[in-house]
Amino acid sequence: MRFIHTSDWQLGKPFGRAPEEARAALLEARLDVIDTLAACARQNGAATILVAGDVFDSPEPGDRIYRQALTRMTQASDIRWILLPGNHDPARTGGLWSRLVGEAPPSVDVCLEPEPLDLGDGLWILPAPLQFKRSLDDPTAWFDQAETPVGVKRVGLAHGSIRDFGSAGATPNPIAPDRAARAGLSYLALGDWHGRIAVDSLTHYSGTPEPDDFGRELSGVALSVDLSGERAAVSDIETGRYHWAAETWSLAAIDDLDPLIAALAPGVERRHLVARLKLSGMLTLAERVALRDRLEGELAHEVRWLDLNLADLFARPTDADLAEIDANGVLRAAAETLKAAAADGGAEGRVAAAALERLYVEQKRAERQDAR
Repeated sequence: MRFIHTSDWQLGKPFGRAPEEARAALLEARLDVIDTLAACARQNGAATILVAGDVFDSPEPGDRIYRQALTRMTQASDIRWILLPGNHDPARTGGLWSRLVGEAPPSVDVCLEPEPLDLGDGLWILPAPLQFKRSLDDPTAWFDQAETPVGVKRVGLAHGSIRDFGSAGATPNPIAPDRAARAGLSYLALGDWHGRIAVDSLTHYSGTPEPDDFGRELSGVALSVDLSGERAAVSDIETGRYHWAAETWSLAAIDDLDPLIAALAPGVERRHLVARLKLSGMLTLAERVALRDRLEGELAHEVRWLDLNLADLFARPTDADLAEIDANGVLRAAAETLKAAAADGGAEGRVAAAALERLYVEQKRAERQDAR
């Protein structure tokens, strides 16, 4: 009567915007979460893990991702794994899932048909596998008429949208909000939304067990579900390795930076942090260069991945800045020209500002070389 509810592993997710080293680490963390979930099941006295869709990021995740997933679940053979095709990895005939059915051990159940599955001890699963990426039909509609023995606990397992989560057009794979009550379910385990959501006492999205984007309400958890009582007892279990934090900082001076960095994602180890920083404000040229050194030269190497946006952080070159470029020579004249062009704004102004900053950096670099 106790199980772990998880979903949206999306094994093989490419993280295309991240640098290569970060991509590899984030991809591996998604595989490692299989081991983490098995450990969580044991610690919570659960013998079964329900995966509510999107086990893989695509119908063709590649041999390594497929083999790693199967090997890790096979090694955790004391756990029963119930897998459901989702919209990222729908159950295409002769594809990924057919291969998995042929190679999976007895401890791994692949739900390819909408038919009740007896887990034993009075617990039955009603799975709603997706055959296509998008459908306008409710994949859980058959739950209402599903026949199971009298007195058993009925658990729905589905992947879809119980409400519109901001998608444009018709909501794909729609699920009736009252499906749990209408179908006499003791619990409805949902996947698709990557943040953890309690729709009502019977209906829950677990969210992805390893965070994969900014702005999620809560992710990096799985749900421990106990149906031994009259009502489902649901509790969150932390499973995520990486924390994704997005911040927008407005700076008036370089001295504003260090307190903001110190307050970034408190309690999270830097090596487990993925950070998106968008900075705005007006600094001197020297301050802007110092800021880039602090962020790109230090913080970026402390965290797993720093996604930095300085498009709205402008440099206001002072006479002291320009004097450091060249007191009276040709470079000073060029710096004055670039300063004037930057002040005009627009696309050309941004190019001029970037060129002026580069000129300043190269001048300081040359001075350091001369001093050696």
